[in-house]
Amino acid sequence: MKEKTFLITAETGVHARPATLLVNKAGQFESKLEIVYKDKKVNLKSIMGVMSLGIPKGSEIKVIANGSDEEAAIKGIEEVIKEHLGENS
Repeated sequence: MKEKTFLITAETGVHARPATLLVNKAGQFESKLEIVYKDKKVNLKSIMGVMSLGIPKGSEIKVIANGSDEEAAIKGIEEVIKEHLGENS
């Protein structure tokens, strides 16, 4: 299992467009991917799950990967977050 924490710095937080980018990236990996925000954990491959968290700017999130390609999965999600949403926390 690998996990990494990020700080959301995008003005609009995790809204539909970046959430879709995250879900699409997560779908490229075999590993189970989850996103944690305020003690809620959802499947990162589910757009409804990610959107249900309502993650605003200034939030800290954790991404957890568990599976055969977990290292690559965390790196892939990190690239999307750094490009569109935030930075390492």
